[in-house]
Amino acid sequence: MAAQFPSRRHFLQSAGAVSLGFAGLRSMLDTDALAASRDDAEVGYGFGRLISDPANILDLPKGFSCRVVSRASDTMDDCFVVPGNPDGMAAFPGPDGRTILIRNHENDPARADIGPFGADDELLKNLDPKCFYDIGEDKIRCLGGTTNILFNTKTQKVERQVLSLAGTINNCAGGPTPWNTWITCEETEYRAEEGLRQHHGYAFEVPATMEGLPVKPVPLSAMGRFRREAVAVDPRTGIVYQTEDQHDGVIYRFIPKEPGNLHRGGKLQALAIRDQQQADVRNWFDEHDQPMGPTIRVGQTLAVRWLDVDDVHGLQNDLRYRMHQLGAARFARAEGMWYGRGVVYFACTNGGRALAGHIWKYTPSPVEGTGKEDSKPGQLELFLEPNDPGLLENADNLTVAPWGDLIVCEDGTGDQYLVGVTPEGSLYKFARNATDVSEFAGAVFSPDGSTLFVNLQEGGLTLAITGPWRQRIG
Repeated sequence: MAAQFPSRRHFLQSAGAVSLGFAGLRSMLDTDALAASRDDAEVGYGFGRLISDPANILDLPKGFSCRVVSRASDTMDDCFVVPGNPDGMAAFPGPDGRTILIRNHENDPARADIGPFGADDELLKNLDPKCFYDIGEDKIRCLGGTTNILFNTKTQKVERQVLSLAGTINNCAGGPTPWNTWITCEETEYRAEEGLRQHHGYAFEVPATMEGLPVKPVPLSAMGRFRREAVAVDPRTGIVYQTEDQHDGVIYRFIPKEPGNLHRGGKLQALAIRDQQQADVRNWFDEHDQPMGPTIRVGQTLAVRWLDVDDVHGLQNDLRYRMHQLGAARFARAEGMWYGRGVVYFACTNGGRALAGHIWKYTPSPVEGTGKEDSKPGQLELFLEPNDPGLLENADNLTVAPWGDLIVCEDGTGDQYLVGVTPEGSLYKFARNATDVSEFAGAVFSPDGSTLFVNLQEGGLTLAITGPWRQRIG
């Protein structure tokens, strides 16, 4: 079955398709308020106007600076090379006040030139085969995976970087766990019969350490096999929420048998809207300008229920279709996801009338994952939908800043920004990619709050941003 995906050009040409912006409580429609919201976002009033970077890396507000801390093709401390396509990332407390970064690499089998083993795989012989999930077949190699970086925020220097997971594909995003590991996600549905030795589309766990790496990869198979983008873990329950990067994807949760030990297995479920079978919450319109589902308003909350998933491996690549048939809700390319302040935020990259993306907020039930959930269901809220690429274009990875704002990575078609979103829904531009038009990815703050790390994917750069974070203008 092919996903129904309307033309973005159609929406941008539709009357009013880019006329709605959200600030304050995100529902202002009068012209003056909209202009003020747009102006604030464009000039970056969250921390001040963006200043052109003479080094052509990042345009940032006054007082902020960035430095390149890692670059694709650099030689690492284990003699492998930094892979290309850095994507999702998380930061953990390390020894002696250091920070340990774990970084994904969204490499597919066609990109042998940006893998960790050199252009001709000449370094592959240096890796223990037990530390490789899938070597592939013939000339197809699985060159995704993760790298770990030991970073000193006081000196703003990398002290060590090594390969931490090998033999996977398209490691796009993921999420940190409360037990100091990173769950990395394969955004793919490759199967063994497609020139590989293993099935792909799984999540893997990588410890926040610099020792004993790379890990011996074991897929978290009970969490399902699908085109997984990101996860977020509720520290209260240990439940893992998961996004699926499909135009008609599903939101999943995994209830582990033993919180903190995902390899013990558990129950996989899909999100459905209570009292709405097969709800389409993408806020899309068809070629006749008719809504493809009930229009969800910004700020509107929906009670949810969760449906058990059978055959979690889905080797026919049909998991979402089966769950739609059972009543699961459809989402528009759910990508970045992050837990913060008691809720789970996630971005749908091409949600909304203009296909410019929207952001959801899920508040778990106080009895989440138990038999009492029906009486106190979790609540899903459409948190933000600007429908204006000038305000926010194709939200992807996101994180919660120490002061409570979201920092959202854009993955659009024009200039790419890091966009701040206040808890009330006001928008501001924090940084602009001055190197090219490639996406931002993996934004995350160091545990001490001093440094914002982010990746520029096509350039293969990992950056560290510092500055007067306490001076954010409210």
